[in-house]
Amino acid sequence: MKAIVLAGGSLEDPFAKRFGVATKALVPFRGRPQVEYALEALASNGLETIFIGPEAELNPAPKTCLPDQGSMIANLEAALNAVGPAGGREMVVVTSGDMPLITEKAVRFVIENAPRAALVYSIVRKEEIEKNFPGMRRTYARLREGSFTGGNITLLDPWLFLPALPLAKKAIALRKNPLALARLIGLDVLLGLLLGKVALAGLEARVSKILRIPARALVVPYPEVGIDMDSEEDLAWLQKRLPTKEP
Repeated sequence: MKAIVLAGGSLEDPFAKRFGVATKALVPFRGRPQVEYALEALASNGLETIFIGPEAELNPAPKTCLPDQGSMIANLEAALNAVGPAGGREMVVVTSGDMPLITEKAVRFVIENAPRAALVYSIVRKEEIEKNFPGMRRTYARLREGSFTGGNITLLDPWLFLPALPLAKKAIALRKNPLALARLIGLDVLLGLLLGKVALAGLEARVSKILRIPARALVVPYPEVGIDMDSEEDLAWLQKRLPTKEP
């Protein structure tokens, strides 16, 4: 199985500039670039990694390195194309490069428990985050089953997901236009999310309809999947509350 690590970003990102690195994925945490924790967790599960981002010496070294294409979707498209026909119909693991607490066990759980779908996106319960990382600020969506934050690990079927990329691009482009986004997602779903009345199965069905591919969510009991470090505030919080660990 292959894995894609999305480590691109803007050269003007204030977090990256603060540490003199090209992207936030290279910001140091506990003595090493934070993206190395994702690379290590993936390699420990036997996954071949495709790293897409700035040129850097990393340990463990990715199997393939691709240059940043300028946006998350463009990077994902380039990496999926790099998987190529050799990937067959095997699912591909996609992670962000800014989750320094990720573990081998958490990655293995996602791989072993993912439902059958073209897109499987991880989510973490609010209770798991607050129990293990009290005070860590996250964004949550209220569903009938509870409040969840999005995880930083996704599984994709490249053959089915690549044709859906234009629709994904459209949804992302509309994220700052509430009216247009409501027309795309459905005002009923947006209102239901605000009121906590949308069931997880209903949300899966709507995402599947928008992207025209089977999409499922996976509730992950490992809170580190929902923790990223993309600001100085996150870094300060982690440094203050986690014990020092030498690389």
